[in-house]
Amino acid sequence: MGLQITGQNVEILPTIRDYVEKKFGKLGRHFSNISSIKIELGEQKTKSPGQRYRVQVTVDTNGTLLRAEMKAENLMVAIDKVMPLVDRQVKKYKEKLQSKSKTGPSIRTAVKEKPATAGSPSLVRTKRFVIRPMSVDDAIDQMELLGHDFFLFHNSATKELNLIYRRKDGNYSIIESELE
Repeated sequence: MGLQITGQNVEILPTIRDYVEKKFGKLGRHFSNISSIKIELGEQKTKSPGQRYRVQVTVDTNGTLLRAEMKAENLMVAIDKVMPLVDRQVKKYKEKLQSKSKTGPSIRTAVKEKPATAGSPSLVRTKRFVIRPMSVDDAIDQMELLGHDFFLFHNSATKELNLIYRRKDGNYSIIESELE
């Protein structure tokens, strides 16, 4: 299990690195299929001092990504707050795998960001990921595990590219694509 710790606008001191390694090193005992854990620590300029430090954790479980994010007044508190969220997601995913056999390649490969310019809105980020065939239920599960409100996938039943999204009423809708 690889552990990658990065900082954005914050220096990662040895004490913080040791603390993160101690906290997240325990995840492997719950679930042996964790291939890597990426932890992004950051300081943001905000008016709310309780939201100043951000910790985002992405756990790669051999193709399925679990993600959690938490903000707090200092890094240690943010790490302590995000750990139960990640732990709960890993346990939930492990239980799901035990009840249903599921395999597949990673859905994401790279994320590219471009600097924003002042003035009119512009494209600032491009995401690239591998789309694998899956059922609608699997797409909903993957969307929920990532914490997103939408998810692009290849529908294994219709053999088409679909976008599933969470509606304001809590239900889901699918957008099916058609070529002209």
